[in-house]
Amino acid sequence: MCSHYQTLKDAEKLLNRFGAHAPERPYAYDMHKGYSGLFVRRKAAAREREAVVGRWGLIAADASAFALTLDTFNARDDRVAKARNFRAAWRGGQLCVIPADAIFEPDWRQKYQIATRFTRADGEPLGLAGMWSRGRDENGEIVETYTMLTVNADDHPLFKHYHRRGEEKRMVVLLPDEAHDAWLDADPDQAMGMLRGAPAKAWIATPMPVGNATNLSLF
Repeated sequence: MCSHYQTLKDAEKLLNRFGAHAPERPYAYDMHKGYSGLFVRRKAAAREREAVVGRWGLIAADASAFALTLDTFNARDDRVAKARNFRAAWRGGQLCVIPADAIFEPDWRQKYQIATRFTRADGEPLGLAGMWSRGRDENGEIVETYTMLTVNADDHPLFKHYHRRGEEKRMVVLLPDEAHDAWLDADPDQAMGMLRGAPAKAWIATPMPVGNATNLSLF
């Protein structure tokens, strides 16, 4: 799963690649769960896209107080249709694209973890498959929220090497640029068919320096 990423800050790329103008409301660049990040969705009753600032960690419209204590920044493809926290957004077609510069995953192939930064091999921004929802936060305020979808990576040539030994390997879904519209307009069956890991050649993995202050704060 992904618990840390860097969102896209380049307003020109946001418009050219994702078809949305940058929002006026500020959002974080170095993203961790609960932070305010950026996602792109369809405007209500319109074909246009909009960039929205929301909390990373989906809150369902009917979320209980207990649900607010759970980690909902990632949604598994094999549970998204049934899990109470996600099923309404999934069945309702509340899909979004999450623009990002990079994601981070921990490499445990040595005695200690090394944070590894993943970017697109062609240098373009990532467009990650996600879902959004409006829900009430801990203060009872209605907030925009979102989550990243993940798929199994046990057999993926690259991502199978990350996370702890003995744990299931998971990875985010990198959408092809030309598939953004199809994703935003997909029904549940169509969306499920689009949930697959991008090939290893689509990625560049860069280990972060050991002892780097940012590296130590990632996980």
